[in-house]
Amino acid sequence: MSQLTARLLVFSTSAAVLVLEILAQRLLAPYLGVSLEVFTGVIGVILAGIAVGAWAGGAAADRGDPSRLVGPLLVAGGLTALASPLIVDVVGPASTSAGPLAIVVITTLGFFAPAAVLSAVPPVVVKLRLASLDETGSVVGSYSAIGTAGAIFGTFTTGFVLIAAFPTRPIIIAVGAALIVAGLGFWSHHGRGRLRAGGGSVALAAALVLLGGPCEYETTYHCADIEIDPDRSSGRILWLDGVRNSYVDLVDPTHLEFRYAQVMGDVIEHTAPGEPLRAVSIGGGGFTFSAYLDAVRPGTEHVVLEIDRLLVDIGHSRLGLDPEATVIVDDARRSLQNVPLEWADLIMGDAFSGLSVPWHLTTLEFVTEVARRLGPEGIYLLNLIDYGDLRFARAATATIDAVFDHTAVLAPPHYLGGEGGGNFVLVGSHARIDVKGIGASVAGRGGSEVVAVHDELHRFIDGAAYLRDDFAPVDQMISRPR
Repeated sequence: MSQLTARLLVFSTSAAVLVLEILAQRLLAPYLGVSLEVFTGVIGVILAGIAVGAWAGGAAADRGDPSRLVGPLLVAGGLTALASPLIVDVVGPASTSAGPLAIVVITTLGFFAPAAVLSAVPPVVVKLRLASLDETGSVVGSYSAIGTAGAIFGTFTTGFVLIAAFPTRPIIIAVGAALIVAGLGFWSHHGRGRLRAGGGSVALAAALVLLGGPCEYETTYHCADIEIDPDRSSGRILWLDGVRNSYVDLVDPTHLEFRYAQVMGDVIEHTAPGEPLRAVSIGGGGFTFSAYLDAVRPGTEHVVLEIDRLLVDIGHSRLGLDPEATVIVDDARRSLQNVPLEWADLIMGDAFSGLSVPWHLTTLEFVTEVARRLGPEGIYLLNLIDYGDLRFARAATATIDAVFDHTAVLAPPHYLGGEGGGNFVLVGSHARIDVKGIGASVAGRGGSEVVAVHDELHRFIDGAAYLRDDFAPVDQMISRPR
């Protein structure tokens, strides 16, 4: 084997492993969500596959002719890569939780095998290129460096280019097919016989199945689906990563279907009553409040901060988002800097990754920046989800309470007592919050929420520490629904 061929093999197989690692997180998102725990599980399983594959590949190369191993390993790596989405789509829906055990098990079933098989190639290649023990260090070191360079290339190419340009499954098909074609070439040249055509048929069949997937839209960050409300023909439900994210009524934008949205509407009703607002939405989702604010407060200036460009396109094409709506496509932590100081009457935090608010949008540092963008009478609303011991909800409330002079939590009484869970709406302002007015609005629509302030608020916080940029383990703090 020539040096160039050997280097290309090590580079490309290492790159393929990292391509699969990044895409694994996207394939798992519809079933397990997008969280630090999922990232951790994927990284750990892929590293385990790399370790086992490197060890096994080296041992196999010592026991037989390494030249005859390359072809079968590449073919096996391609086939197992093609199978990974199929496996995830089979076992994913059966998962009843998104805890660490479920994450590791599903990730292992889907991605351990291709990571291990492809990681067996570099030690086999090293054995082929090792002419004498005198050059062991330089040969092993050089191919280790080439493998690392391939991994870096796979990471950057996938994260910065491929995901933005193509859906996940076609990328996996291309990677798997390329590995199989290369493997067949090596197998034919170095093996004792040729593969039967059946192997190619299996790969083609797998590729055809792979073209399907659980997502109507695969965006840069989400698996997205639009569902028509069977009970309301004008209603549209946006699902992101298997979670009901937003509801929009295309005919009546004042109709707020979700409970948290109704609570936000109650607070908005008592924010600069009767006047147009200057509002900012952190997270667009289904863009429910773009049309709502236009309807209830004509003349409102509304800026939406949404990181996912395809969600904006879906909003325009399927969810009634006004073509003239102001949407800044960027991470909200950065794009908030485009909002002038003391400009906003209302800032609404409604950004989600699965069930959790992205951690960097919950911290004291971020909430401080939000407060700086609000006018003296301005209101900050944060929608979050928590269950069980409510560690995240309590910490997020403590964080807002540390920044604003006045804080409130709106939720059903049993939520506040720790006997249930779901959506909590937190309110922060430097001006007094119209607790009686908001409570009257809740009662007027038959809502069950109460407005917790003062002593009741601090009983809810229960000494929780606020979140900081250097310590905000949001994914670990959230308790999942039972």
